[in-house]
Amino acid sequence: MLKEISYNRCAAVEYARRWAYSRNPEFYDFNNLGGDCTNFASQCILAGAGTMNYSPIDGWYYITANDRSASWTGVEFLYNFLVNNKGSGPRAAEMELAAAEPGDIIQLADGKGDYYHTLVVLTGQPEILVAAHTQDALYRPLDTYSFSFARMVHIINAGVEV
Repeated sequence: MLKEISYNRCAAVEYARRWAYSRNPEFYDFNNLGGDCTNFASQCILAGAGTMNYSPIDGWYYITANDRSASWTGVEFLYNFLVNNKGSGPRAAEMELAAAEPGDIIQLADGKGDYYHTLVVLTGQPEILVAAHTQDALYRPLDTYSFSFARMVHIINAGVEV
């Protein structure tokens, strides 16, 4: 049976602040394998949600660098997991950028609509400030990034097995 639990936005933001310019040794650093941004975002979301989804095909989890879900480190995979998840782990919905709250994520796309970068929201309106890995950032204004499209993924809650 699943129980809905609140998403702890403060814990997600605190995690982002703690690890924005360094790496948590409990997680592999994927900078040399295409980038660490979505890995970092997943860690922040985990800090706020407190639970993973160990489904082998469509889950969201990290055990080791070689035993993790595609959604833990892949931009599109993370988005698809969050907005479609009905099981354990975090659940989200795509919303307008104006609705961004601390602990949400924003993903950036190029002119072809290919999403390539995941950011963690630290503050919402009037100015969205983010944290990120790959090009490490803490309290960087969203409008200083170069991108063609952005989608904001609002974390609603999490499901936990009881």
